[in-house]
Amino acid sequence: MAMIGLFWITEESVHLGAEPEGHARGVRLTAEGIQAVGTDQQAFWPWPQVRGVAVHHAPVRSSTRWLVNSVADTVIDLATGGVDTPPAFEVHVRTATGTAELTVYGAAVGGYVQSEYELSVDLLERLVDGTVDVDRLLEWGRTDSAGATPWRPAREALLRSWASG
Repeated sequence: MAMIGLFWITEESVHLGAEPEGHARGVRLTAEGIQAVGTDQQAFWPWPQVRGVAVHHAPVRSSTRWLVNSVADTVIDLATGGVDTPPAFEVHVRTATGTAELTVYGAAVGGYVQSEYELSVDLLERLVDGTVDVDRLLEWGRTDSAGATPWRPAREALLRSWASG
């Protein structure tokens, strides 16, 4: 499993935010469409029916602020034994018949870096307009991820290459 921008990628699946466990809410992206999972938000929209996907309230920080806050959060967690629930954000899936507002949990400790957030939103737009397929992300998860999240420059390069089609 690896976190690339807003995407959580395993050998079998791609999620926005963290991969949900148990009955937790989440959004799974498949080659066929978008699947809402978890308590009170189970639905599926095929890609041809999706008109737009928007991300709202995701924790986003500049890279400098992210580093400072991550260090501070780690120190506080170590001192207090804190295991808080990750911050949630919304994913809005717009179709011809309306907009579904879904909840997902963030996977990035301390929030997402602004540049990766923007590249992720660009990639989401390409998935919706059909110029990019989720299979590219899945293929990377199966063959190249090595089960680890790469460093930020490599993540940004992956997001750019995936969005370019």
